[in-house]
Amino acid sequence: MKTYVALLRGINVGGHRKVPMAELRDLLTNNGFSNVKTYIQSGNVIFKVAEPDAQKIENSLQNLIVDYFGFEVSVIVRTRQQLQKIFDDCPFPEAKKLSSYFAILSHLPQENLVQKAYEKVYEKEEYKIINDCIYFYSDKGYGNAKFSLIYFERKLNVNATARNYKTMLKLLSLSAEN
Repeated sequence: MKTYVALLRGINVGGHRKVPMAELRDLLTNNGFSNVKTYIQSGNVIFKVAEPDAQKIENSLQNLIVDYFGFEVSVIVRTRQQLQKIFDDCPFPEAKKLSSYFAILSHLPQENLVQKAYEKVYEKEEYKIINDCIYFYSDKGYGNAKFSLIYFERKLNVNATARNYKTMLKLLSLSAEN
């Protein structure tokens, strides 16, 4: 069995789309996932499963959540090794990396769409699109940035979910223990 990290988008925000982590852990454990761990309430799940196809795992998780909780959730699944590579490939210097965000994409965007996304810039905001991740830094912080995840999803024709540096570190740590 291989260790995976699932990133759920848009749950437990402002009292909407509530997914209690204890219930999610039980749901996955009762449906063939093992060593299920969650980290904070924003939808980070580490687990082991025999299925080698990440797309099938994503579909399975989405279906389980719809059936149990009654609403759809975007799910992106990566192996620990893939998540480590995303983290290691961050192009920012260490000082910016510590305050950066990693927007993990559902799939590799088409190159022509990447080039179109790069046409838009905002002062004091930086981003690099490398493979299936957008590395984002704003000196005003993510919450005050002019760029939004929705902009990139629309421009790149992908689904995405973002995690900050500290969350990425913790997910890598927890998945190493799994």
